[in-house]
Amino acid sequence: MSGVASTLAKKRAMAAGFGTNANASRYLNQDFGSLRAQCRSSGQLFCDPTFPAAPESLGFNELGRSSYKTRGVTWKRPTELVSNPQFIMGGATRTDICQGALGDCWLLAAIASLTLNEYVMARVVPTDQGFGEDYAGIFHFQFWQFGEWVDVVIDDRLPVKDGELMFVHSAEGREFWSALLEKAYAKVNGCYEALSGGSTTEGFEDFTGGIAENYDLQRPPNNLFQIIRKALEAGALLGCSIDVSITSAADSEAVTRQKLVKGHAYSLTGAVEVNYRGRQEKLVRMRNPWGQVEWTGAWSDGSSEWNSVQGECPHANAEDGEFWMSFRDFLRHYSRIEVCTLTPDTIEDDSVKHWSVSKFDGNWRRGSTAGGCRNHPYTFWMNPQFVIRLEEEDDDPDDGEVGCSFVVGLIQKNRRRLRKQGEDMHTIGFAIYEVSPEEEQRRTNKVHLDKNFFLTHAQTARSETFINLREVSSRFKLPPGEYLVVPSTFEPHLNGDFCIRVFSEKQTETLLCDWVFGVQETVSDEEVDAGFRGLFTKLAGDVSSLVSGHQTDDIKTDGFSMETCRVMVNLMDDSGNGKLGLGEFATLWKKVQRYLSIYKKNDSDNSGTMSTPEMRVAFKDAGFTLNNTIYQLLVARYSDPDMTIDFDNFVGCLMRLEMMFKIFKKLDAHDSGSIELDFNQVRTITLRADVKSQIPG
Repeated sequence: MSGVASTLAKKRAMAAGFGTNANASRYLNQDFGSLRAQCRSSGQLFCDPTFPAAPESLGFNELGRSSYKTRGVTWKRPTELVSNPQFIMGGATRTDICQGALGDCWLLAAIASLTLNEYVMARVVPTDQGFGEDYAGIFHFQFWQFGEWVDVVIDDRLPVKDGELMFVHSAEGREFWSALLEKAYAKVNGCYEALSGGSTTEGFEDFTGGIAENYDLQRPPNNLFQIIRKALEAGALLGCSIDVSITSAADSEAVTRQKLVKGHAYSLTGAVEVNYRGRQEKLVRMRNPWGQVEWTGAWSDGSSEWNSVQGECPHANAEDGEFWMSFRDFLRHYSRIEVCTLTPDTIEDDSVKHWSVSKFDGNWRRGSTAGGCRNHPYTFWMNPQFVIRLEEEDDDPDDGEVGCSFVVGLIQKNRRRLRKQGEDMHTIGFAIYEVSPEEEQRRTNKVHLDKNFFLTHAQTARSETFINLREVSSRFKLPPGEYLVVPSTFEPHLNGDFCIRVFSEKQTETLLCDWVFGVQETVSDEEVDAGFRGLFTKLAGDVSSLVSGHQTDDIKTDGFSMETCRVMVNLMDDSGNGKLGLGEFATLWKKVQRYLSIYKKNDSDNSGTMSTPEMRVAFKDAGFTLNNTIYQLLVARYSDPDMTIDFDNFVGCLMRLEMMFKIFKKLDAHDSGSIELDFNQVRTITLRADVKSQIPG
């Protein structure tokens, strides 16, 4: 299926309810129920052909086929490792998650937080599976992936070295839900090694569909403890870490004197206030995914502070990787905290205040929609653009500031899967501009704003930074109004796919800036003068000479190709006989004159060809303002490898565009904006472009 057809099919499926957690899409088209039934019927345990028990599923570099770390690795099912394996014993708990030989503490910290919310946990880890009567060596898990939920099927063969599971495992040893969850997540991301290194927010979002925010603990908001406690009460997931300085990168995951681990991801799982010696003491509960190595300072396991607590006391004394510490010490020792706000469908409690959510998918393509950041004014405007309309101010704002609160999150898609090809995360961010009421036409028609707007308007807000993580997100509070969000990579001309989401306290409207098309005028036979009739007779039979009637020394052209000539004739030939009459030819001549003038005007460097940024402006001058998807297709089809387009391709492209609009308008008799085609109509439209045309004498 082509890219466009695939995108349309996906949109229709999601409109029908597919891709929600309740009706997740089948990842790689594997259906858990059918596959398990087949295995039980055949008496064979499931072996997953899409993620085999083979070196390529482990990794590509440090865990690659020739790495010493993978020597002697075998793949075994839980039934081969222990006598009585269990999927989940007594409910999923944080102690079920102990890190193995993979640097995915960020993921395990997210999984540990996941266990605190039974409803969210059940969305990710379906309960219709285990090692009981229905066991067939097959399991499944559900993850949120860039706007849709996918159901991921795996077999239960796990990598083993020296008789032990290589990666995540339970402390008890007989519980396997966490190891199987890690395997399913590795499958989605291409291999186990692709999970090495990351931000806890990735796991948070892929387990909930929520949106994550980061707080710098060197500059925390005054009400951070209240934010943390309120977030935990609402079922949010929280993670934190201690930064490693650039000058001591070798110190990563080094243990401090008080047994905190630098460069390591922790879960924050609780926040309480206790009565300590007649005053209130704020405490937070932390979880180390290693399942061991705990804080030894004040309020740690067995410390004397617990003896002076009056009233309810949350203290537990076990070497399980979980510990308490004062909020003051937390701020002193940790560097940042990540809070994942859940989507309304994830929150069962109706008393919890739901935020409004909207999402769009987009992409950056070299030469068409990859404009880079504001440092590149010549191309920045080419980036996709989205409009946010803020209409209602917050109710009783906690910080006392009046305005509309919202969070913008920009996620780059599938970058972990590309690690095998030597790619990694792009550096991404976004800028926000206020659209003034004077921009009435643009507001009405949702027109993509051009370079002049960004040269004359300063940004109103922006992402905190451009960063090479999967997502960059920031919280804003702005007055009611209309704002433009422009997501971009830091450098221009980088290919990538993304989704952008807006979470707002009040309902907002988010729109993709679209494009419009102006219909061109035609010339009748009666309007043609005698001089032009002579030219028509002279050029009849040779449309490729149309351009020779103009001064063309300043453009690079050898005349029109046969393909472009056929497109011209097919567009202008209303009779369908493959020939052009006098009026049709005059209209074509007028078009070519106009397109030549536009081409010269937009060849700003006088190179004789047009660059793709110039091409987009030229299309607009010609009456075509196109959405990003169409423009990307046109650049891929008509531009040269150096991202330039010659005059022949420019005209051929415009002619095809006009033909497309002409056919659509003809079929859309009621101007509804949509049409339905049967197979014969599709065949006729497709074949018409290939009809051999001629111009009579």
